[in-house]
Amino acid sequence: MAEIEDIANRTAAGIALAYRSGEAGPVEVTECLLERIAKAGDDNIFITVTGDRARSEARAAEARYRSGDQLSALDGVPIAWKDIIDVAGTQTTAGSKFFGGGPVKTEDMACVANAAAAGMVTMGKLNLSEMAYSGLGLNPHYGTPRNPHDGNIRRSPGGSSSGCGAAVASHLVPCAVGSDTGGSVRIPAAFNGVTGYKTSCGRIDTNGLQPLARTYDTIGPLARSVEDCILLDRALRGAVGAEVRRTRPHDLTILVPTNIVMADAEDAVLANFERALEALAREGAVIRRERVDVLEEVVDLTARHGTLTAAEAYHEYRDLVDGDHVDLIDRRVVRRIMDGKKMSANDLLSIQRGRQRLIPKLLRQLRGALFVMPTTPVTAPEVAPLEADDAQFHKINLLTLRNTMIGNILDLCGMAIPNGRGLGNMPTSLLVSAPFGDDERLLSASLEIERVVRSVLKP
Repeated sequence: MAEIEDIANRTAAGIALAYRSGEAGPVEVTECLLERIAKAGDDNIFITVTGDRARSEARAAEARYRSGDQLSALDGVPIAWKDIIDVAGTQTTAGSKFFGGGPVKTEDMACVANAAAAGMVTMGKLNLSEMAYSGLGLNPHYGTPRNPHDGNIRRSPGGSSSGCGAAVASHLVPCAVGSDTGGSVRIPAAFNGVTGYKTSCGRIDTNGLQPLARTYDTIGPLARSVEDCILLDRALRGAVGAEVRRTRPHDLTILVPTNIVMADAEDAVLANFERALEALAREGAVIRRERVDVLEEVVDLTARHGTLTAAEAYHEYRDLVDGDHVDLIDRRVVRRIMDGKKMSANDLLSIQRGRQRLIPKLLRQLRGALFVMPTTPVTAPEVAPLEADDAQFHKINLLTLRNTMIGNILDLCGMAIPNGRGLGNMPTSLLVSAPFGDDERLLSASLEIERVVRSVLKP
């Protein structure tokens, strides 16, 4: 029989299978992970550990397995939450000392309550970029989570769901739930070598989420496989079933943009991306390589008018950044929020109407194809140069966000899938996107794309 340490390293689905087979129980897996979390305190991944709740939920799950009354396919599986999601009995800090002094929440947010109803075990709240406003995951208040793929040099965990990506990659939990407004699920998935699913807007209820930009804010899982993301999507929505069926390779059509998304990419990022495409083509997938003018128009729209995220973030937090407590907030976050203050009504309407024009234009070019590109053009950068130079921070932050934010602006759902290693043996990632509301097709295709990509990964 496998050791409990090995079982705790499995996917969420694999851990649940161990429960069903009698190989392990929820209590011993939960205790194993709580011990790991305690030992990893200096890694700045968890802000709050909910040990009492975890143990209580694990005991209840174990009793259900004994009686054969499991609640779901993930009953008893540990999970952790980005700290902009309300969990009863905890504060919601948003990675900020300002919000960290707020009241203890009395109710779970809907997605947490749904996961609990599915029998999942809440382990705690995870670190993030302050107020969820950075693609690099640095946090001056709670520390920057350690990216586990470099034991010598501190590297970015990605953001803003930094603790989510690091927690799954560090084997502290098999799965975590973050939010994505410009790449905040997909980037930490990419930098940490795990799978991350950006859901379509509104698919998972965001009511009560600490907002950044409500037009773009989405909730989504980070995990060790596409299968886990499918099961988590169902649990978080409180859904009974999922219309997901593995897509055959020869039924896949993939559109790869030849402009914008490859610029300034690291050589290994490009090499791993091409190797994945070649493998998919060998198995029968149709690969279309085309210039996508919509991407140029998105870049121009942003350059001329700014971002909807900045405008909405300033609307949410104007009293804070214009007030006496602004010094409590990360200066880099303040700078990005203040970009929204500079925007005019003309800028805001130009962005909104530009989206209304560009989204259908992209759909016409896709013609049913999936939109595929590197998740990030770079692998996880070193933290020290980013901390030392704000100009360098903002430059790398914008480059890191460039590909993923396309999905938010153009209303796409997306799946980040690990596809190899790059500089310093850091993970690279492939991003598969589909139009708004096409989540089942995305998930179905991602199952097969993941299988093919894994078949060509270098050991």
